[in-house]
Amino acid sequence: MKIALGSDHAGFPLKEAIKAHLEAQGIPYTDVGAYDTTSVDYPYQAKKACDLVVAGDCDKALLCCGTGIGISMAANKIKGIRAACCTDYFSAKFTRMHNDANALCLGARVIGEGAALELVDVFLHTEFEGGRHQRRVDQLSELENL
Repeated sequence: MKIALGSDHAGFPLKEAIKAHLEAQGIPYTDVGAYDTTSVDYPYQAKKACDLVVAGDCDKALLCCGTGIGISMAANKIKGIRAACCTDYFSAKFTRMHNDANALCLGARVIGEGAALELVDVFLHTEFEGGRHQRRVDQLSELENL
Protein backbone atom coordinates (compact mmCIF):
# COMPACT_ATOMS: atom_id res chain seq x y z
CA MET A 1 0.00 0.00 0.00
CA LYS A 2 1.22 3.50 -0.90
CA ILE A 3 -0.59 6.66 0.12
CA ALA A 4 -0.81 10.09 -1.51
CA LEU A 5 -0.86 12.90 1.06
CA GLY A 6 -2.08 16.39 0.28
CA SER A 7 -3.26 19.46 2.15
CA ASP A 8 -3.71 23.16 1.99
CA HIS A 9 -2.13 25.50 4.54
CA ALA A 10 -4.89 24.93 7.12
CA GLY A 11 -4.54 21.16 6.83
CA PHE A 12 -0.74 21.20 6.92
CA PRO A 13 -0.31 20.46 10.67
CA LEU A 14 -2.71 17.49 10.50
CA LYS A 15 -1.04 16.20 7.34
CA GLU A 16 2.28 16.27 9.15
CA ALA A 17 0.82 14.26 12.05
CA ILE A 18 -0.60 11.74 9.58
CA LYS A 19 2.77 11.53 7.84
CA ALA A 20 4.50 10.68 11.15
CA HIS A 21 1.76 8.12 11.87
CA LEU A 22 2.29 6.44 8.50
CA GLU A 23 6.07 6.41 9.02
CA ALA A 24 5.63 4.73 12.42
CA GLN A 25 3.65 1.96 10.69
CA GLY A 26 6.05 1.62 7.79
CA ILE A 27 3.42 2.73 5.26
CA PRO A 28 5.01 4.47 2.27
CA TYR A 29 3.57 7.74 1.03
CA THR A 30 4.10 10.57 -1.42
CA ASP A 31 3.60 14.04 0.03
CA VAL A 32 2.45 16.56 -2.60
CA GLY A 33 2.28 19.47 -0.13
CA ALA A 34 1.52 21.88 1.35
CA TYR A 35 4.95 21.96 2.89
CA ASP A 36 4.26 24.72 5.43
CA THR A 37 1.46 27.09 6.47
CA THR A 38 1.93 29.47 3.54
CA SER A 39 -1.41 29.87 1.79
CA VAL A 40 -2.06 27.39 -1.04
CA ASP A 41 -5.27 26.49 -2.83
CA TYR A 42 -6.87 23.18 -1.85
CA PRO A 43 -8.25 22.35 -5.34
CA TYR A 44 -4.75 22.06 -6.77
CA GLN A 45 -3.46 20.12 -3.77
CA ALA A 46 -6.34 17.67 -4.12
CA LYS A 47 -5.64 17.25 -7.83
CA LYS A 48 -1.95 16.52 -7.29
CA ALA A 49 -2.67 13.78 -4.73
CA CYS A 50 -5.64 12.30 -6.57
CA ASP A 51 -3.77 12.16 -9.86
CA LEU A 52 -1.33 9.77 -8.16
CA VAL A 53 -4.23 7.50 -7.18
CA VAL A 54 -5.84 7.58 -10.62
CA ALA A 55 -2.48 6.83 -12.27
CA GLY A 56 -1.98 3.82 -9.97
CA ASP A 57 1.12 5.26 -8.33
CA CYS A 58 -0.70 5.35 -4.98
CA ASP A 59 -3.55 3.23 -3.66
CA LYS A 60 -5.42 5.87 -1.66
CA ALA A 61 -5.24 9.57 -0.84
CA LEU A 62 -5.40 11.25 2.55
CA LEU A 63 -6.33 14.91 2.16
CA CYS A 64 -6.60 17.70 4.73
CA CYS A 65 -7.91 21.25 4.71
CA GLY A 66 -9.59 23.37 7.38
CA THR A 67 -12.95 21.58 7.31
CA GLY A 68 -12.21 18.67 4.95
CA ILE A 69 -15.16 19.80 2.85
CA GLY A 70 -13.45 21.95 0.24
CA ILE A 71 -10.71 19.45 -0.47
CA SER A 72 -13.31 16.65 -0.72
CA MET A 73 -15.35 18.67 -3.21
CA ALA A 74 -12.21 19.23 -5.28
CA ALA A 75 -11.15 15.57 -5.05
CA ASN A 76 -14.55 14.38 -6.22
CA LYS A 77 -14.15 16.39 -9.43
CA ILE A 78 -11.26 14.08 -10.41
CA LYS A 79 -12.46 11.20 -12.57
CA GLY A 80 -11.89 7.93 -10.73
CA ILE A 81 -11.86 9.43 -7.24
CA ARG A 82 -14.43 8.62 -4.60
CA ALA A 83 -13.60 10.98 -1.74
CA ALA A 84 -15.35 11.08 1.62
CA CYS A 85 -15.07 13.76 4.27
CA CYS A 86 -15.34 11.88 7.56
CA THR A 87 -15.39 12.90 11.21
CA ASP A 88 -16.43 9.61 12.80
CA TYR A 89 -15.29 5.99 12.85
CA PHE A 90 -18.51 4.51 11.40
CA SER A 91 -18.44 6.77 8.33
CA ALA A 92 -14.74 6.14 7.67
CA LYS A 93 -15.25 2.38 7.93
CA PHE A 94 -18.40 2.16 5.84
CA THR A 95 -17.21 4.51 3.11
CA ARG A 96 -14.56 1.89 2.44
CA MET A 97 -16.85 -1.13 2.88
CA HIS A 98 -19.79 0.16 0.84
CA ASN A 99 -18.48 2.98 -1.38
CA ASP A 100 -14.92 1.79 -2.06
CA ALA A 101 -13.78 5.33 -1.26
CA ASN A 102 -10.20 5.92 -2.32
CA ALA A 103 -9.68 9.32 -0.70
CA LEU A 104 -10.28 10.26 2.92
CA CYS A 105 -10.70 13.98 3.61
CA LEU A 106 -10.21 15.39 7.09
CA GLY A 107 -10.77 18.84 8.56
CA ALA A 108 -7.84 19.99 10.67
CA ARG A 109 -10.02 22.64 12.33
CA VAL A 110 -12.85 20.17 12.95
CA ILE A 111 -11.31 16.97 14.29
CA GLY A 112 -8.59 16.38 16.83
CA GLU A 113 -5.36 14.66 15.89
CA GLY A 114 -6.06 11.48 17.86
CA ALA A 115 -9.46 10.96 16.27
CA ALA A 116 -8.05 11.78 12.83
CA LEU A 117 -5.35 9.13 13.15
CA GLU A 118 -7.96 6.58 14.21
CA LEU A 119 -9.97 7.41 11.08
CA VAL A 120 -6.86 7.07 8.94
CA ASP A 121 -6.24 3.60 10.37
CA VAL A 122 -9.78 2.32 9.84
CA PHE A 123 -9.89 3.83 6.34
CA LEU A 124 -6.59 2.28 5.28
CA HIS A 125 -7.27 -1.15 6.77
CA THR A 126 -10.92 -1.71 5.81
CA GLU A 127 -11.61 -3.63 2.62
CA PHE A 128 -14.37 -2.96 0.12
CA GLU A 129 -17.12 -5.58 0.46
CA GLY A 130 -18.02 -5.64 -3.23
CA GLY A 131 -21.11 -7.70 -3.97
CA ARG A 132 -24.26 -5.60 -4.06
CA HIS A 133 -22.19 -2.49 -3.39
CA GLN A 134 -20.20 -2.91 -6.61
CA ARG A 135 -23.27 -2.02 -8.67
CA ARG A 136 -23.52 1.33 -6.92
CA VAL A 137 -19.81 2.06 -7.26
CA ASP A 138 -20.17 1.28 -10.97
CA GLN A 139 -23.07 3.73 -11.13
CA LEU A 140 -20.89 6.42 -9.58
CA SER A 141 -18.31 5.78 -12.29
CA GLU A 142 -21.01 6.05 -14.96
CA LEU A 143 -21.97 9.49 -13.64
CA GLU A 144 -18.45 10.69 -14.42
CA ASN A 145 -19.15 10.10 -18.11
CA LEU A 146 -22.42 12.06 -18.35
